[in-house]
Amino acid sequence: MHAISPIGTIHTPYKEKFAIPRQPNLAPSVITELHLEGDANTEAAVRELKQFSHLWLLFLFDQNIEAGWKPTVRPPRLGGNERVGVFASRSTFRPNAIGMSAVELLDVEIRNGQVVVKLGNVDLVDGTPIIDIKPYIPYSDSIPDATGGYAEAPPVPVTVQFSEPAKSVLMQHSDHEYRLQALTEILSQDPRPAYKKGKPDSKVYAVHLFEWNVRFSADDDGIQVVDIAPLA
Repeated sequence: MHAISPIGTIHTPYKEKFAIPRQPNLAPSVITELHLEGDANTEAAVRELKQFSHLWLLFLFDQNIEAGWKPTVRPPRLGGNERVGVFASRSTFRPNAIGMSAVELLDVEIRNGQVVVKLGNVDLVDGTPIIDIKPYIPYSDSIPDATGGYAEAPPVPVTVQFSEPAKSVLMQHSDHEYRLQALTEILSQDPRPAYKKGKPDSKVYAVHLFEWNVRFSADDDGIQVVDIAPLA
């Protein structure tokens, strides 16, 4: 049997699993890069790729492989309390730890011999191994009358507000508008555990995004970004 080898590595602002959007397309402003590796790192492999607006990424849930899997899981969309079969979910804990995401193709660049595929709508942790790229074909891949079961409707984003100290840190960067928009889209998905939503919560959470430790809390008005600090 042929062994599966990664063809590249994804580079994203998501430095840990916490706060990653639970599906692609929920934080559309976030820009990521796929760096091809080994024999795949050749301009010939991406010839005519830019004809397509979107791609399928196949990847490994490399951080979950050793944890194994179970036949049933608790999807966040069901509040984290109801169990469904693993194959009726997009759980990251799967028999073969393989995932698939539809992402936006922004550009293809060659930098000193390095093939870089710039992507949008990526929902992967930084450093995730990519095992294949396939073009998204609208006439066959899009099914307008498909049904989505318990995930029929997209999640409703919440309001995100930034404290003055947090805004001050953002303003120090030349791309502060991009970072502000990216953080807003990411945190508007309310990354807290599903069972916490809709309940009083006095806890201050922290997540590693970009090169920062971002601390936030949640109340009836939405997400409040308390402060943003460089990682020690």
